[in-house]
Amino acid sequence: MNVVLRDQIKMAVAVVTVKIMPTSPEVNLEDIQEKVQVLIREFTGRDSPEDQKVEIEPVAFGLKALKIIFTMDEAKGSPDAIEDKITAIEGVQSFEVVDVRRAIG
Repeated sequence: MNVVLRDQIKMAVAVVTVKIMPTSPEVNLEDIQEKVQVLIREFTGRDSPEDQKVEIEPVAFGLKALKIIFTMDEAKGSPDAIEDKITAIEGVQSFEVVDVRRAIG
């Protein structure tokens, strides 16, 4: 009989996409981006620039959303854990986890 202990199982890497909406088109997305990226690095424990990708997505009437794609170990649990910290940033209207999937390779 084969017994596999949880400590012996290697957890997969998840690729997470989050979308952050500012409160208005006048909000400086670069300031928000810097603060959010710091929070994501603290949460994931990953400092490498390859572990995050940032996109600015036009929404409507000059409003743009900040879309950040990052990697994290599945063992960290849900990326929702950082939602309160991100929505507490001045100028942030909302935080949404758009996609979570396992990395291949």
